[in-house]
Order: sequence, then structure tokens, then C-alpha cells
Amino acid sequence: MIRFLVKRLFYGFLVLLGVITVVFLLFNVLPGDPARMMLGQRADKASVDIINRDLGRDRPLLTQFAMYINDLSPLSIHNEKEKESAIFLDEKKYSFLRLFPISSSKVLVIKQPYLRRSYITKRKVSEIISKTLPATALLAFSAIAFGSFFGIILGILSAIKKNTWVDKFSLVFAIFGMSLPSYFIGLIIAWVFGYLLFKYTGLNNEGSLFTFDDFGERHLVLKNLILPAITLGLRPLALIIQLMRSSLLEVMSQDYIRTATAKGLSYYKVVMKHALKNALNPVVTAVSGWFAGLMAGAVFVEIIFNWRGIGFEVVEALNNNDLPVVMGATLIFAVVFVIINILVDIIYGLLDPRVRVS
Repeated sequence: MIRFLVKRLFYGFLVLLGVITVVFLLFNVLPGDPARMMLGQRADKASVDIINRDLGRDRPLLTQFAMYINDLSPLSIHNEKEKESAIFLDEKKYSFLRLFPISSSKVLVIKQPYLRRSYITKRKVSEIISKTLPATALLAFSAIAFGSFFGIILGILSAIKKNTWVDKFSLVFAIFGMSLPSYFIGLIIAWVFGYLLFKYTGLNNEGSLFTFDDFGERHLVLKNLILPAITLGLRPLALIIQLMRSSLLEVMSQDYIRTATAKGLSYYKVVMKHALKNALNPVVTAVSGWFAGLMAGAVFVEIIFNWRGIGFEVVEALNNNDLPVVMGATLIFAVVFVIINILVDIIYGLLDPRVRVS
């Protein structure tokens, strides 16, 4: 089991390293001068040179990449004495704890990964992400919970009532949910339930998890979560219906199911106690993958419903060419995706020893 875990962690590390490399190269070849974005187009050359030196953009690309890796690594080596060094330990940038010295000027530290600063607001990207990520995570979790609950129920009913109107309705609904993009469905749902039927539903077609009253006090408004969660959850709902139906039908055709039926067990016990457990395995895989994907795919839904999550911040950063925010958000999505997949692999390894051999 330990070997299996180490192998999965190593694969996850390689994926993250690949994402970091692609993100760095992609955003460092784009046109635009961050220093002029931060100081304004009328900034003098001396000020621009100072900012570029601080960002490391006056150094070779390979050195910039090494600096970026050193900034992201929680365990890194820094120079404490030479301020001109590419790895200078700047207390304004890093929240760190010294471990032990490497040489007369270098020290090994453990620190919070440094995702740089926003070109526009000058705030740390980690602060922006930590403020907006919980809202996006809540939206993604609510969407996947909605899609999983109703998808599994409709998938089971569709398999049990094969070729009936229930089955046909579920399949049509699944095809409908898979074929329409989230931003189109979001506009329809916001218009119908948040505008036309607002008097009956009481649901807003835009709004964040928290609102502020006239006195500046913050209030939790959970009903603002309903419409965006349903919009984001329709696609995984459609996928889970089809997956649950096909998986359950396949399991129901197995020999051990026929044996259980021949022994006189009721149809309900055969389905719920024997078939359903094995039929849920591919659904669990899909749900785990969809959760990470929904966090990254929530951008359009957050814009439509004015949900102030990390997707909303990414769109604003793209509009302003604020590259550090986009790079930081991309890396966070990659980390979440890798962690979830590693956890799923570990759970499978515990439940099925055959998985550990692969």
C-alpha cells in the first residue's frame, strides 16, 4: 500500500510540475509590460526598471523559472544577506520559518507558497484566492451534491423501469442536459426563475453568498446559491443518470445477481443490497472528477449570477491583463484536481486490493 501511495504522489507531483511549467511559459511570452501596468503609461524609465528588477523580468527566462519554482515550493532555499540575489529572503513577500543554514548566506526555510502580487491591486494573489476560493468550492460542492443525488435516483429508476416512460424521460433529460452549455442554461434559469417567476420563487438572478446592508453589516444569503448550483449541476446530473443506468443494467446481468434472484431474494433486496454497491463504482469516479472540473468550469456561471468566487476574479483579471491572478488561480485548480484524484486512488486501493497492483 505504501508503494502504491508513493507512486500516486509521484505522478501527482509530475502533473503539477508540468502545469507549472506550461503556465509559466504561456504567460511569460504574452505581450505587455507589467511594470507599466502597475505604474501607469506615464511612468518614467527608472521606475519601470525598478519594478522589472523586483519582478525578476530583467533576468534570463531560465532564471525567472527557477525563481518561480522557488517561490511556489513550500520548502525552499533563500539568500538572507544579498538583496540583489534572485532568491533573496524578503520578509514582505514570504511568511516563513527558518529551518537551518545551508551556507554563510543561504538558509533553508519552510514557507507559504508565494503566488506573486496582482499587477492592478498590488494585493498578494494568495490573499485574493483565499478570499474567493471558499465561495467557488461551496458552489461546486452544492452543484455536485445536487447532480449526484438526483442523478443516482433517476439512473436507478431508469434502469429498473427500462423501456418505460420513466426511462425515456430520464434519457431525454440527460441528453438535454449534456447538449446545452452551462452559460446558456444559466441565462435561461436566471431569466425564468430569477426574473419572470421572482414573485413566486423569491430567488434572485444575481447575488453572492454574503450581502451588506445599509449599515455595512454582512449577512449570509443561502438562497442566492440555489440557481447557480442548479445551473452548474445540470451537466453532471445528466452524465450521472446515463452512467448509473448503464452501470446498473450491466451489473444486473451478472451471474451472481441471477443466483441471488434464484434463491428467492426480493427484487428490492437484489438491487439495493447487491447490485447497487458495485454499480456505484464508476459513478464515484465520475463525481470525483466532476467536482474538480466544476471548480474550474464555474467561471461562466459566476459571471451570469454575479457570484463572487474565484472564477469571477479570473475573468476580471483577464480583462485587466492581471497575469499573476490568472496564473495563481490556474495552479490552485490544478492542485485541487490532483489532490482529489490521489484521494480517489487511495480509496480505491483500500476497497479493492487489485487496484494497488496497477
